[in-house]
Amino acid sequence: MRFGVRKADLLSSLVVFLVALPLCVGVAMASGVPAELGLVTGIVGGLVAGVLPGSSLQVSGPAAGLTVLVYEAVRAYGVEVLGVVVFAAGLVQLGLGALRLGRWFRAVSVAVVQGMLAGIGLVLVAGQVYAMGDVSAPSGGLGKVAGLVSLPGDANPVALAVGGATIAVLLLWPRWTQGARLVPGPLVAVGLAAGVTWVFDLGVRRVEVRGLLAAVRVPDGADFGRLAEVGVIGTVVAFALIASAESLFSAAAVDRLHRGARTDYDRELMAQGAGNAVCGVLGALPMTAVIVRSAANVEAGARTKVSRVLHGVWLLAFTVVVPGVLGVIPVAALAGLLVHAGCRLVPVREVGVMWRGHRGEVVVLVVTAGAVAVGNLFEGVVVGLALAVGKTAWDISHVHVEIEDQDGGRGEGSGLSAGVVVVRVFGHATFLRLPKLLDVLEELPRDRVVRLELGGLRHVDHACAAALEGWAAARGYDVVGAGMGMGVRGQGAAGVVATSRSTS
Repeated sequence: MRFGVRKADLLSSLVVFLVALPLCVGVAMASGVPAELGLVTGIVGGLVAGVLPGSSLQVSGPAAGLTVLVYEAVRAYGVEVLGVVVFAAGLVQLGLGALRLGRWFRAVSVAVVQGMLAGIGLVLVAGQVYAMGDVSAPSGGLGKVAGLVSLPGDANPVALAVGGATIAVLLLWPRWTQGARLVPGPLVAVGLAAGVTWVFDLGVRRVEVRGLLAAVRVPDGADFGRLAEVGVIGTVVAFALIASAESLFSAAAVDRLHRGARTDYDRELMAQGAGNAVCGVLGALPMTAVIVRSAANVEAGARTKVSRVLHGVWLLAFTVVVPGVLGVIPVAALAGLLVHAGCRLVPVREVGVMWRGHRGEVVVLVVTAGAVAVGNLFEGVVVGLALAVGKTAWDISHVHVEIEDQDGGRGEGSGLSAGVVVVRVFGHATFLRLPKLLDVLEELPRDRVVRLELGGLRHVDHACAAALEGWAAARGYDVVGAGMGMGVRGQGAAGVVATSRSTS
């Protein structure tokens, strides 16, 4: 790799550094860990993941999308176990990348991913509103919502004003196009809040500075022993899968923003795993690729991965040279920053577009978001995936039935009242459409010759095959064959002739 060959990369790295700095600190505070650990993750994202192959312009660091999961893990197992969980999650990602499973993450329903992020955004907003008022948030999603009623009376009005002003700056700053190109909105908002707090010595809670070396904690043997606990293992899997999905979805989005080399998903997954393994050794937050920083990197004109590596260098220099600056930042301002970030995780525009063409996907998104907000992240994702699979099964299990009455007269000596009724079945015969199929078959006349043609079926599951056999037996027909390639043949005055192909 050649450093310093492109001026565009140098300038882009400074822009990304200015975007990442307040976000690293804010995500750490929202996760319930020291602010320095967020900076450590940002540094590792630049200096470790940044130099590895995968995606050339994507920038990694602590992400708001994992804030809720990290907070729950720290509350359940303690900050000392966080490093072990992140390290193990990194190893899982390395294994998934080595097995070339990176592309499979793109097979996850977009509605589930957007619903997961929307749920995270709702929980993040509900929790950080309390931090804006220097008040401790109640536990649980429903508890946070119920507590909003009493929040105005309990909150520090000065802190609320600082947080509200931060959100206002974040909303208004992008309207000044020239200024937004020079200085990122998050830095302006947090910087102004810190400046006003320092000048007027406002009575609000500020970031506690412990120092980089004091915050970093290398896990010991006892910490690794916690990996034998079922709950910890579940958290590791959740960290690995959600961080991987978020990173690879981000990579796909970043690829649409530039014309350079496309992402190698397996290598990117391994790069993320290596970065998380290092973060775990240092006891830091988990990292993912972050679309906000990545988009800022591309829009600032980055051409190579040098820009994301240098952004890690600038974060390291800041942490080592001027760490005391963090102590000036009001917590309410960082909370306002994360309330804004949480709102952006809710895909309001995408829901409107989706509703016009794919309303079922909107249902999956909303249910997933609600399950994440009311329950927890893992339960919400499981509910969303189950609903998405059920919806897909319903969508593909279409059965079309055609009935043709071939009234060609009675067969000689047959005693039949009329000609043959031909029933043709097309599509996918699964248990989901079985009631419809049986309703049609039960309405067929019993005194006619019936020919049931199953050649148009692409798939017949066991439930449908058994139901057809049962229907034939109830009508007094002989069953010719069984299972997927079954046919039926009539007896006596009425009969069934079936033609089908094996569709197992």
